Amino acid sequence: MSTSAQAEIPNPNPQLPDPRGTSILRRLAAALHYRDFRILWFGALTSTIGTWMQEVALNWLIVTMTGAASAFYLGLDTFLGETPILLFTLIGGVVADQRDRRQVLLASQYTQMGVAFALVALVYFDVVQVWHVLALSVVTGVAQAFGGPAYQSLLPSLVEKDHVPNAIALNSIQFNLARVIGPLLAGGALAAFGMVACFGLNGLSFLAVIFAILSMHIRHVPSTTAVTMQEQLKSGFRFVRGKPAIISLTVLAAATTFLGNPLLTFLPLFARDVFHGDVGEYTRLMAFAGGGAVTGALVVAWLGRFKHMGLTLLLLQLTFGVLMTAFAQAHVFWLNALLLFAGGAAMVMTMAMLSSLVQLIAPNDMRGRVMSIYMVAFRGGMPIGSLVAGWIASITSAPFVLTLNGVLLSMVAAWFLLKSHGVREL
Repeated sequence: MSTSAQAEIPNPNPQLPDPRGTSILRRLAAALHYRDFRILWFGALTSTIGTWMQEVALNWLIVTMTGAASAFYLGLDTFLGETPILLFTLIGGVVADQRDRRQVLLASQYTQMGVAFALVALVYFDVVQVWHVLALSVVTGVAQAFGGPAYQSLLPSLVEKDHVPNAIALNSIQFNLARVIGPLLAGGALAAFGMVACFGLNGLSFLAVIFAILSMHIRHVPSTTAVTMQEQLKSGFRFVRGKPAIISLTVLAAATTFLGNPLLTFLPLFARDVFHGDVGEYTRLMAFAGGGAVTGALVVAWLGRFKHMGLTLLLLQLTFGVLMTAFAQAHVFWLNALLLFAGGAAMVMTMAMLSSLVQLIAPNDMRGRVMSIYMVAFRGGMPIGSLVAGWIASITSAPFVLTLNGVLLSMVAAWFLLKSHGVREL
């Protein structure tokens, strides 16, 4: 038997009317009318705000501990945090199809909460060292390697199929709202209470998403068929090989994160080295990037499922490359802030459309495995890209790396615009 049979207990909410032709607000928030999605959305928003507070504090902690070598260590931390995605996400996809996805998610949240409180203890007792930070990033990455496929494969089960792009866009909105709110709160908490407050508040924020998961009505009913993990993995790869569009979308996802993620990774360096500022400049840059991302996600949520999504995402990826190049060359704070806002919007719109198209193509009984393969490329591009970018920046400069990456990203988008490989027609 190549695949397992599985089912979701039907959502207790009735099918929503088509939002087309209704108010703009209703169309933007279509997926929030589903109870389970709404509960999970607000829980995830609270938790992600805490995560971004920790991200800001952790990056600034690395910069203050490592001095001139901070570019390398920032890249290394991202590399070590994301490498488990390469190693374990495929297994996580099989687990997401074979186990109760809610239980897998809960285990992931408990682990990440433990990491946050470990950082509290290390910093509070003033014993933290760089290797502690790097090791805890690895633990977080392992938890996300299993939680990510479970979360991504659960989302489409919470809404009707026509509202899947809206749900994914709203998920991007909560992530990027948190990216605006989290750094601003982190800046205030760092100034008033120090890094311990950021790590502690992040640990407490996991209680919100844990409560949301426990409160959901939907139940994933995994297969009881005795199929080995190896057979499950093989069936997932066979399915993806038979879908050229999924292969192309996966390649585009890898290019977007490999080349685009250093834009965010290097923001502390721009704050310190280009604008000669401190954590205040860094948090403001993060807020502009997050504000642009929220705007972009709102546009995708409003658009929903529409014709020529593939062509649109290729044009957006090309635009993102151009904006990143312009950001690297402009050394005027207000201009960089505007370019970062636009770049954040283009990046999130590209990522949301990529994920939406893969989710729409993948059937429910294969979704965990398909999304795990996609996530290996999407998330896996981050550590390799950040490590390479950090190394090049350590011998050249962060602006040089972002200029190079922006040009390469635009070239990738132009190639797919010319050759398509199944994307342009989606």
